[in-house]
This record gives sequence, structure tokens and C-alpha cells, in this order.
Amino acid sequence: MLLSILNDRSKLVDPRAGMELGLDVFARSVIARAAELHRSGIDHGQCAVVARPAPLDYLRDILALWEAGAMAVAVNPAITAEERDNVMRATGATALLDDGPPNPTIETQSPPRPLGPDDPALTLMTSGTTGRPKGIVHTQRSLAARVALNVMAIGTADLERSLCVLPLHFGHGLIGNVFTVLAAGGTLILWPQPSIEEMRRFGPLVDERRVTFMSSTPAFWNVAMRLSPRPKQAMRRVHVGSAPLSIEHWRAIAGWTGTRRVFNMYGMTETANWIGGACLDDDGASDGMVGLPWGGAAALLGEDGRVLREGTGEVLIATPSMMTGYLGMEAETRAAFHGPWLRTGDTGRIDAHRRLTLVGRIKHEINRGGVKVPAEEIDMLLERHPAVREACAFGLPDPVAGEAVAAAIVLRAEVDAASIRAWCRERCRAEAVPSRLFVLDAIPRNDRGKVVRDHVREAALASGPGA
Repeated sequence: MLLSILNDRSKLVDPRAGMELGLDVFARSVIARAAELHRSGIDHGQCAVVARPAPLDYLRDILALWEAGAMAVAVNPAITAEERDNVMRATGATALLDDGPPNPTIETQSPPRPLGPDDPALTLMTSGTTGRPKGIVHTQRSLAARVALNVMAIGTADLERSLCVLPLHFGHGLIGNVFTVLAAGGTLILWPQPSIEEMRRFGPLVDERRVTFMSSTPAFWNVAMRLSPRPKQAMRRVHVGSAPLSIEHWRAIAGWTGTRRVFNMYGMTETANWIGGACLDDDGASDGMVGLPWGGAAALLGEDGRVLREGTGEVLIATPSMMTGYLGMEAETRAAFHGPWLRTGDTGRIDAHRRLTLVGRIKHEINRGGVKVPAEEIDMLLERHPAVREACAFGLPDPVAGEAVAAAIVLRAEVDAASIRAWCRERCRAEAVPSRLFVLDAIPRNDRGKVVRDHVREAALASGPGA
């Protein structure tokens, strides 16, 4: 189903491998790979773990599994053998697709039969693969719905030539950067997870490939603006998502890229990538503003359990691109919903114009003497300080207040902690001012480029007592 909605005018480019091919050629390789996988024992209703290091191979194997009738479990190709085994046990996968030959654990006896639109098609892992993996399951119908909404919201002109810098085992990369562009008939340039050395030529690559669109994370832009020369041409549209974006960082990205059409995006793997996004030039653009939903609806869950269309509360989402659930986790799936609404775990505000602004994650709130302080609020505040490049706030035990506000920061210029706190006191309420600051060389991130606050807390405490 999803392969059928991809546009024949699309092209795929792997600049590292020096490969460029049209979608028609790529589609034939998908069909041939599907036949190979079926002959090797992969049958309808099974699932296989995809861990191919080359992006074209990774994408081909996902689509080929669907043609063979199997669900694809997308993982980071760099995970260890032990982690892969753990994912296979947790998902019931019968094969691992890496650079070796297919190695199914059972043999097929039936003829090949492609997946139906409502069969489980794709599982994306959203938690560590060393413990109990948490996989989010989508059908081709939910993926196709998200892709269609994305193309409608962005437009085919902006998607003409797109650069994918995100990993393909990440929904933001696979669905937002890959399937969306291919459905729009664009040229997709696959350059996932560029190294530090490669990042030095990011700007020239944008010019060389005449990139019109890309979507990435705030962390990507921190590196790009520090290491790469600016591109000479401005992209038509830039998306930034997967982590909170402060208004100062938002403006800095716009200044560096040369376009004001920079969008602060909101998305979740549970909703198959983007929920909505706001442009820097939109009225009311500010820390955390993500605007109106792209299809479906946003609401809030009040403390009394009522669904609110305006105010502040936990963000609720209804969308045609909703997951079917968490793989093998029925209780967790039930708990994720309030009636027909997905409970996002995010705190947000919806104004009279129905625009959504994110405040923070509920589980990241710091309880300062009974006052709840969203950690993301502190992140965005600190990143507005001219000497702070990145920040990550977290709570520490406090014998009086219960929790104290602390933060790890990466500096762009020398500054003392007292002056940062004084700067914060002029701009936020007293209970939100960090009482301890830890200076790190970098903010730790997981393999999907996301900040894990527990890991940041551990790194900060290991670095010393803070100031």
C-alpha cells in the first residue's frame, strides 16, 4: 500500500556511495529483494529486524518485508549483537537483516502474500534495547495517512530536493524525511548521521545538491552552526523537531540558514512523526510554540479529567496516523489513551486561536516545594543566555524543598555560575532558578539523538559538585 503511493518521479541519492537511482529502478530492487526474503523463509505474518548500515539497503529491506508480508522492526545498525538478540526475543522476530544473508529461524511453506493495509507493518523502538524494549506499531494505513498529511501541509515544491541527516530507524527520519519526500516526487539525498568531520562540509553539500528542504533536531544545528560554513543558497523550508526549541535558537537557525521559513515541529512516534508545526514568522512565535495540528485535533486533559479545547494541561492528540499500540504491551497501550485521545505526556497550552505551545514533559517536572517546574522551561531559558550553547535541567534531592533545580550546561563563552543565576532571576520566577549548575563539554544523547535526562544527571554528578 505505502509503496504504491510513492511518486514515480522521485529519485534517491546516496552521496557517500556515489549512487543515484529513480524510484522505478528502486521499486524493482524492492520486489526482487522481497522474493529473495520469501525464498529464505520469511513469510506472511512474521517480523524481521532491519539493521542494514547502508541507507538504501535499509529502506529497501523495510519495503521488501512488506511485499513479503512481514513486519519490519527498525533498529540502529550500530547496536550490539546482544541488543539485537534482545530485540528479536522481545518482538518475536524470525530473522535479522544486516549485511549477512537472511537468517530466518523458521522456514516458510506458503506462497508470498503482501501485507494488507491494516496488518502490523512497522515497529519503531522508543526505549533502550538493553532492558525491555518498547516498540510502537504502525500499519501501512497509519503511515500513509501521516505521509499524505505531511505532503499536504508542506507542499511538493518545498520537497523538491530534500536532505535526510537523521537515522532511518528514527520515525522523524524514516517517515518525515524519507517517505514524505518520496510520496511528493522529490529527490531524496540520504546522508544520515553525518560524522563530525562530515559536518564541516554540510553547508557546501547543501549548495552542491541545491537542497530545498530538510528536517533535523536542535542538536544537529548546534553542531552545524559551530563547524560548517554557511550555505550560499537558502533552503525553502527547514524543520526542527524531536526536542524543545527556544525562540533564541529558532532565530539563530533562521539567521544561519538564510530563511525565515524555519518550523518548530511537534511529533511523536505514536502518531507516525509530525503532529504539527509553527513557522518563525507566525503570530505569537515563542519558546515551544508548535501551532495548529496537521490533520486530526489537539486538546488538553484537565486535572478533573475533562477534555479541554483551551487552557493548560496534558496534551491530547487524535489523528488518522495513530499507532495500533505498543508491541506486546496491552496494559501500557490502554494507559496511553483517554477515550479516543492519545495521552502524550506533554504539558501544553492551547490559546483562543487553537495554537498549541509545549511547556514540558510531565515526567520531567521538578517538584520545588510543591511548585511544579517543567525542566524544558529551564532548558529554553538557559539557552537564551548569550554564553550558553546548550542546557538540560533536572531535579536533585533537597532536604527542605523536596527537589532542587539543577542544570547541565555547555558554554560558548566563559561565565561564572553566579552571573547566570542572576540573569535567570531577572527573567523567571524564583523557584525556577537553578541552584546548581554543572558545566559539561557536551550534553549526553542516546543513539536517536535525544537527551535522556537521567543520563545527563549522572554525567553532571560525575563531573564534580557543580557551582
